[in-house]
Amino acid sequence: MTWIRTIPLSEADEKLRNAMHGQMGLYPQEYATPVHPTEGGGAQIVESHSLIPEALYHAFATFGTLMSPDLPLQRRQHEMITTVVSVTNRCVY
Repeated sequence: MTWIRTIPLSEADEKLRNAMHGQMGLYPQEYATPVHPTEGGGAQIVESHSLIPEALYHAFATFGTLMSPDLPLQRRQHEMITTVVSVTNRCVY
């Protein structure tokens, strides 16, 4: 497995904390608890972007916005799409 240096939320500066908390607020409630949490309780996939806070915010805020319940796709359709993309990309999460 590849090792990526990350900055946990407990060691984050204000810019990184704002990016992490800002994108969290856009996610549906079902995503509040990470499947693979870090020691600090955050998600590993989010922390893997912690060296570039702007990229972290924009990447995950985009996903959070696309998962909005105000959009015409239903939750099951979102899950079906993400499952197919994950399988295609050979992701384990």
